[in-house]
Amino acid sequence: MDLLKSVELEQQKEVKPSVKVGDTVRVHVKIKEGNKERIQVFEGTVIKIQGGGVNQTFTVRRISYGVGVEKTFLVNSPLVEKVETVRQGIVRRAKLFYLRDRVGKATKVKEKIFVKEENKKVAPAKVEEAKAEEVKEEVVEAPAVEETAAEENN
Repeated sequence: MDLLKSVELEQQKEVKPSVKVGDTVRVHVKIKEGNKERIQVFEGTVIKIQGGGVNQTFTVRRISYGVGVEKTFLVNSPLVEKVETVRQGIVRRAKLFYLRDRVGKATKVKEKIFVKEENKKVAPAKVEEAKAEEVKEEVVEAPAVEETAAEENN
């Protein structure tokens, strides 16, 4: 492996955020003010994803006090603390530059209904226990319904 690729691998984050164009995201960014450091949240719609590897970026757009604000973030930047997906959007374009010309409710993107996936690793034994509990609950509920039906017939 050459020197350039080895340096790039060191700079990449282990867990990359799964961001797609059209998603509404919350980006937690580290900001330094003097000698203090804090985290600021920037929420908006992803209008483009650009590049690949270490240099991959995504641009988030939001309307703030009636003015459109776009910020471009490096996916592998140490200043980006985390990226949360608030809602997924249904889009047919790779770049949503047409949102720049729209105002108000026209800037909304259709929402895709999804289940949030947490980055938690669950042991296989715990998954089997959870499935067993669901089965037990179903079995307990079924006889109770039959008993009430039998009482109504008598």
